[in-house]
Amino acid sequence: MIRQTYRTLTAAVMIAAIAIGPIASACPFCESVQQTIRQQSETMDAVVIASSLDGELTRNLTTGVVKMKVEKVLKGGEHVKAGQTVDAIYFGKVEVGRRFLLSGVDPPNLQWSCLPVNERNEEYIVKATEIEDDPVARLRFFRQYLEDEDPLISRDAYDEFASTPYEEISKIGPDMDHDRLIKWVQEPEMGVDRKRLYLTMLGICGSEKDVPMLEEMLKNPTKSVSNGLDALIACYLTLSGEKGLPLINELYISNKKAQFSHTYAAIMALRFHGTEGNVIPRSALSESLHKILEREQLADMVIPDLAKWQDWSQIDRLTKLFKEVDPKDNWLRVPVINYMRACPLPEAAEALKEFEKIDPEAVRRAKAFFPAPVPVRPKADEESTTQINSPENPSSVAESTSGEPVLSVAKPTDHPATEPRLGTRYAAAMANQTPALSGIVAQQSDLTEASNPWEFACVLLVSLASLVIMVFLVLTGGPVVDPKPEN
Repeated sequence: MIRQTYRTLTAAVMIAAIAIGPIASACPFCESVQQTIRQQSETMDAVVIASSLDGELTRNLTTGVVKMKVEKVLKGGEHVKAGQTVDAIYFGKVEVGRRFLLSGVDPPNLQWSCLPVNERNEEYIVKATEIEDDPVARLRFFRQYLEDEDPLISRDAYDEFASTPYEEISKIGPDMDHDRLIKWVQEPEMGVDRKRLYLTMLGICGSEKDVPMLEEMLKNPTKSVSNGLDALIACYLTLSGEKGLPLINELYISNKKAQFSHTYAAIMALRFHGTEGNVIPRSALSESLHKILEREQLADMVIPDLAKWQDWSQIDRLTKLFKEVDPKDNWLRVPVINYMRACPLPEAAEALKEFEKIDPEAVRRAKAFFPAPVPVRPKADEESTTQINSPENPSSVAESTSGEPVLSVAKPTDHPATEPRLGTRYAAAMANQTPALSGIVAQQSDLTEASNPWEFACVLLVSLASLVIMVFLVLTGGPVVDPKPEN
């Protein structure tokens, strides 16, 4: 049941993402609950600190209008001045002199929204508005308020971190309080969202000395740890490096008795290290994902990652999966098709021809609703195992029977690059390649194909339907059918 619910939610989010477009990146394991005070202020025409001139006896109980005096102007000095009286709608309790953060839109007749503040809130908000427009400077400021005793302040500081990309958070590593983070991640009562953030931060400022503690948490997870397991695994791998992979494989990847949520968390952690982490080479991470392919019920979750990382070593295994998949589980065929569509090797083009004969509807569905996986940015030190177009090693663009361009890869030269990891066939790094190669890669991507408006309309309709189904499942819990148990 849990497995099927995860699959439905994931599918709905993926389809919606395709229809809506890309979303700004943020802390990989954090969840921002709401916009921060700073972010909200940036969308407003004026932001001020004001005090109420009315009390319960003088306010307008019918309209909710409260007269307020502007004490400090934080933004929009051209629209409002200190000492000015404004009308704001507020239905909560008021008393003369009570302070508010007012945010106004639509000048010249500004419409104000109200947030009651105390003296400490006001001090925090004023300081936050004075920070220079630099992500690192902001994080240095908000770091000191993460566990503030005032809930409004601590929540806002957390949301600032949660909405900041990992690359920016990593820049303040030397400013982080390592010992305090160790204490926070071990507190049983610490909220899951915060524990995820603190584990992410510990991975940035920690060292190998922290690995034994993290191993103990992995081997004997408490309930609070299990809920943030993806961040814990990512932190552990950041500090232990490639030599930490065997433990993760043993506990969650190869272990068919592991809970689905735990295996899913491990996959998310590996995905993070394959895209944003700079500690473990993708070739090593791919070897762990290969083990997931042995578990048919989970294979569809990692096939797109292998394609994005340009690991083309699994063509034969995925072809076999496509042919032998249970008819009830034919959802596995679409990611296999997309893997072959993204692969530049001629074997993949041949596999696609075979797939079209076996299940033409699945091939049509894959092309209509999903673009071929786009390779992620190669890591600077990633090894190359597939030779790409160069003056000494020319390659050409062929076209499969499906009409999609396929990059034919030439044989290695007599002077290969660094010896590849055994058992992998990685595509060469795309950085600093010739313009001709850029054109080839651009042709390879389905994103460059002319879009069909009817297919786009179908995507929108499917995404809306999926979201409705998702809400129904979350609110009612069913009906959901448990997946076929693994052997």
